[in-house]
Amino acid sequence: MSNIRITKQFSFETGHALYGYDGKCKNVHGHSYKLSVTVIGSPITDRSNVKFGMVIDFSDLKKIVKEEIVDQFDHATVFNETTPHIELANELKSRDHHVILVDYQPTSENMVVDFANRIMKRLPAGISLFSLKLQETESSFAEWYASDN
Repeated sequence: MSNIRITKQFSFETGHALYGYDGKCKNVHGHSYKLSVTVIGSPITDRSNVKFGMVIDFSDLKKIVKEEIVDQFDHATVFNETTPHIELANELKSRDHHVILVDYQPTSENMVVDFANRIMKRLPAGISLFSLKLQETESSFAEWYASDN
């Protein structure tokens, strides 16, 4: 049977700051991220299966990405836990803000790698993550491809 790619798109709002960066992004700011998730697999051939003809039910893919990324990162502020931003993060947390501390500089490039790892752990057998596209602005994005990794 043929391998088919299935893509689902998601949107979420996230703030971040790039400590040590030499441009405007050193300041706390946010983006309206768009995430495209593409998986690959063969459609189910068992006619008795309610998912007959599907690679993965779009709602199953949505559940994975929502739980692993959208619900966690939407309206959160992301800081690298190994920078002085930790002080700001702790202050925001004390004021009941949603803060995520990561062990990397929260660039689109690093975030897309983090997201790929989170999604791959949750995919059912026979389904592989093919690619991710994390769009930070209308004209700027980072892409992750399994074939490159």
